[in-house]
Amino acid sequence: MLTFVISSCSVQESKSTGMATKKLGMDFVKQMSEYASGSNGFDRVLRMIKITGGGDGRAIGEFTVANEHLNRQGTLHGGLTATIVDNCTTYALMSKGSHPGVTANLNVSYIAAAKPGEIIEIDCHTVRAGKKMAYLDCILRRKSDGKIIAKGGQVKYIQFDKEKLDF
Repeated sequence: MLTFVISSCSVQESKSTGMATKKLGMDFVKQMSEYASGSNGFDRVLRMIKITGGGDGRAIGEFTVANEHLNRQGTLHGGLTATIVDNCTTYALMSKGSHPGVTANLNVSYIAAAKPGEIIEIDCHTVRAGKKMAYLDCILRRKSDGKIIAKGGQVKYIQFDKEKLDF
């Protein structure tokens, strides 16, 4: 609950300043990532992600593939990839001051494998956020050669009464 209240205040306070919107939005994205990775719930699997930029509808980050992220074939697990797309697109959405919403549709296309030790860059952005629905995209790319390893998208339902939120 506290993190959403902070984001709402930051975004509202910064709307009139232009440049501040991006800074506060990026700070919020980093705060959300730290909050999620510090939880005792499922989101803690994201503790390896370092947010490097974002704000104003975008979240940018990276992580190094470690042994705990691997499937039986020794490459990045598809379930973890889907979780990254789900959460990081949500961070992008929330950096615009939107409610985090609930997932209506999540899709991931797995294009190439990622191996232990490789650094993966994450770039998620808000395509459109309307009154009820938000559309988000995400690309995961190998840093060493720029090769796309996965592309994902998410549609979220975001029309909620902020007064009735109970996180």
